[in-house]
Amino acid sequence: MAKVATADELGHVPETGGKNYLNQTTGIASWLTTVDHKRIGIMYLITVLVGFTLGGIFALLVRLELLTPGKTIMTAQQYNQAFTLHGAAMVFLFIIPSIPASLGNFILPIMIGAKDVAFPKLNLMSLYVFWIGAAFMLAAILSGGVDTGWTFYVPYASGVSTTSVILATFGVFVMGFSSILTGLNFIVTLHKLRAPGMTFFRMPLVLWALYATSIIQVLATPVLGITLVLLIFERAFHVGIFDPTLGGDPVLFQHFFWFYSHPAVYIMILPGMGVASEILATHSQRRIFGYKAIAFSSVAIALVSFVVWGHHMFVAGQSELSSAIFSFLTFFVAIPSGVKMFNWLGTLWGGSIKLNVPMLYGLGFLFLFAIGGLTGLFLGMVSVDLHLHDTYFVVAHFHYVMMGSTAIAFFGGLYHWWPKMTGRMYSEKLGRLAFALTFIGFNWTFFTQFILGTRGMPRRYYNYLDQFQPLHAFSTVGSWILGTGFLIMGISLLRSLKSGAPAPGDPWKGATLEWTHTASPPITENFEKPIIVTLDAYERPGQETH
Repeated sequence: MAKVATADELGHVPETGGKNYLNQTTGIASWLTTVDHKRIGIMYLITVLVGFTLGGIFALLVRLELLTPGKTIMTAQQYNQAFTLHGAAMVFLFIIPSIPASLGNFILPIMIGAKDVAFPKLNLMSLYVFWIGAAFMLAAILSGGVDTGWTFYVPYASGVSTTSVILATFGVFVMGFSSILTGLNFIVTLHKLRAPGMTFFRMPLVLWALYATSIIQVLATPVLGITLVLLIFERAFHVGIFDPTLGGDPVLFQHFFWFYSHPAVYIMILPGMGVASEILATHSQRRIFGYKAIAFSSVAIALVSFVVWGHHMFVAGQSELSSAIFSFLTFFVAIPSGVKMFNWLGTLWGGSIKLNVPMLYGLGFLFLFAIGGLTGLFLGMVSVDLHLHDTYFVVAHFHYVMMGSTAIAFFGGLYHWWPKMTGRMYSEKLGRLAFALTFIGFNWTFFTQFILGTRGMPRRYYNYLDQFQPLHAFSTVGSWILGTGFLIMGISLLRSLKSGAPAPGDPWKGATLEWTHTASPPITENFEKPIIVTLDAYERPGQETH
C-alpha cells in the first residue's frame, strides 16, 4: 500500500545563501576553537588529505625506484625509509581516520537528526590529539625517517634499526587515543542523541558501519597502544620483552600487533562499505536491498575480526591446529562480506542508475572490493599462503582492499557529500576523467603485482632479478596514471570552491536527513526545527512500502 507523505516527511530544505556553518563565524581562531562537528570534520578532512598526499608522494618514489633493478633514484636505506613512510602515512594518517573522523564527523549527527555529537569538546580534543600524534610522525620523518616497515616488526625495530623508531611509534601511540575518543563519542551519540522516531533500524547503513567500526576502535586500539609502549621501553631501556637477545619473544609482538591490526583492517574497510551503501542506494534511487542483512553483517564482521589475526602468522611457527582454526575463521569472515556484496547488487537491480561521479566510484568499489576479497581467500588457505607469503601477491591484495576499496569509497563519499559540505557543485566532466584515470591506473599498477607475486617476487626488496623488470616497469607506469587521476581530482574539487555552481539542498534526490532537511551547506545547528522521523531508512515520501 502506498504511503502518503506528511509535510514533515517531505522535509523542508532551507534556501542557500544565508548563514551557515561556514560563515556563521570567521577567522582561524573560530575554527581552532570550534566544537561544531561539521567544522571539526572539515579540519580532519584537510589533515587526512595532507597525509594522503604525503603517502602518495612516497609511493610514487618507491615505484620510480623499482623501475629498474639496483639503484634508480635512491639507495637501499633511502628505499627502506620511503616504503616505511608510505605505509605509515597511508595507514595511520589517512586510511584509519579518513572516513570515520572526516566524513563521519560531518554526517553522523545530521543523519540521526541531532545538533552535534554527544561530547563536542571531546571531539575537538580528539582532533588536537591526532594533530599531536601526526607532529611526532612528522618529527620522525625530519629526524632521519623510519625504515622498519609500517608493522614495526621486532627485533629490527627494537634493537637493530638506527632510525627514529621511538618518535614514529610514539606518534602512532598518541593517535590511537584520538581513534578511541572518536569511537566512544560516536557510540554514545548513536545511542543517546537519535531524533524521535529514528530507531536503530531506521538509521542509514553508513551509521551501522560507523557503529561497528567504533566498537573495534574502542576495544582493539588499546592493545596496539600497549604493544607500542612495550616496544618503546625495550628500545629505550633494553628491557627484554620481544627481542630474543634480551630474553624476549618476537612472535609475541606479532600476536599483539595483529590482534589490533587485523581488526584495524575492518576499521578501514567497514566505513567504506557503509559509504558504498549510501552511494548505491541514493544514485540508483532505490531503497537498499536487504537492509537488516547489511546492518547485521557489519556487526558480524566487527566481532569475527577479533579472532582471525593468526592468519598473518601461518609461517611464524604456530601449531598446525592453530593454523587450521585461523584458516577456517578467515573463510568464515568472508560470509558477511559476501552478504553485503549480494545485497548491493540486489539494490542496483532494477534501479534508476545515474552514472554520475559518486556512482562511478560506488561501482568501482564493488569491482575492486570483489577482487580484494576473493584474493584474500587465497591467502587464508594455509597451503597457498605458504607459497605467496611475503610476495607481491600480498601487496596487491592489501592494496585492492585498502586503496581500491576503502580509498575509492572515501573519494566516492567525498564527491557524494561535497555539495553538502561546501555548498558548491563540481565539474562532472573533470570528476569522470579523474575516476577513469584512477581506476585504470590502479588496476594497471596493482593487478600487475598479482602476477609478480605468483612468479616469486618478494615484497619490500630493493633489488630484484632482471626477469621481473618488465612487470615492475609496467606497474610503475600505472602509478603515474594513478597519480595523474588524483591530481585531476584535487584540481576539480579545489576549482569548485572558487567557481562551482551553488549546490541545491538535495542535488541527488536522496532520502536521508542530510539531503531532505538541511541546506547546502547546513546551518550551525543543522536543522531549523526539531526532527521527527516517520519513514524508514531510504524510504522516499509516497514510496510503496515493501
